[in-house]
Amino acid sequence: MSSTVILLNEQNPQGVFVDPSVPLISVDDQGFTRGDGVFETMLSVNRRVRKLGMHLSRLESSARMLDLPDPEPEILRSAVERLMREATAGAETALGEEHIVKIIISRGPTQAVTSMQPGPYTLLIASPVPASIVKRRTEGVKAMLLPRGHEPMDNSAYPWLLAGAKTLSYAVNMAVLRYVQERGADDAIFITDERRVLEGATSSVLVAKIEDGKKVLYTPEPSHGILPGTTQGAVFEAARQAGWELGFGPLYPQDLFESDGVWLASSVRLIAPVTHLNGTALAHDPELTATLLNYLAQQS
Repeated sequence: MSSTVILLNEQNPQGVFVDPSVPLISVDDQGFTRGDGVFETMLSVNRRVRKLGMHLSRLESSARMLDLPDPEPEILRSAVERLMREATAGAETALGEEHIVKIIISRGPTQAVTSMQPGPYTLLIASPVPASIVKRRTEGVKAMLLPRGHEPMDNSAYPWLLAGAKTLSYAVNMAVLRYVQERGADDAIFITDERRVLEGATSSVLVAKIEDGKKVLYTPEPSHGILPGTTQGAVFEAARQAGWELGFGPLYPQDLFESDGVWLASSVRLIAPVTHLNGTALAHDPELTATLLNYLAQQS
């Protein structure tokens, strides 16, 4: 897989293309050694990044929570446009040419004088979307319910816990995926001790109920500690315009088992239907999935 990379730092505030095969990160880089940084992952279709404004807004919020320098949206927009003009070929899919685009901000090294990147820096990376991700949009995923282990909390009361920030510290998320995959599932849906549905390991949860011609699309109620989903927001807006009613939880496992469809929504995978939950088959209508994917295709 070939990647295209732009580096923004003190010496190159507007960004410069760098060779992805050449070392860029020092051994004392805090993003590398401590996960002390933030990131966003986006989807580009035909070299146009979707929901860029929403992602930049969330990146700014995450950076502020970590006391990182505020990202400059216009500089990042310009850098993203340059990146996509020069990016190597993406994956050809039903939507067009697709790339994964990442923006990573690291706090930088502990010893700025002797390090390769003095101070905080930003990387923009474009890579083809893997076929395995595209396949999930139609074939779906098997999911397991897992306890979060703690209740969502008010991050204004405990700002040092960084609840709601999209940080580089993703070890727990990756451990969750390994755990469920070792048990025959593909993904996880977190629940509270009271069995309220929260979110996926790296995604938002969508639930459809259709009865007597009334179509309602649900997601768990917004609460502290749940990362705002850009894809969930885009699907909701398009569904609203198409005549769906919208609901914001609370949701419980039984709501998922009795629904007309459950999906995990994320920026690159878009929406993946949940075909099985804890080994039990769920209602799965391919036409309904295609409808929601079409809603997303209409969003810029």
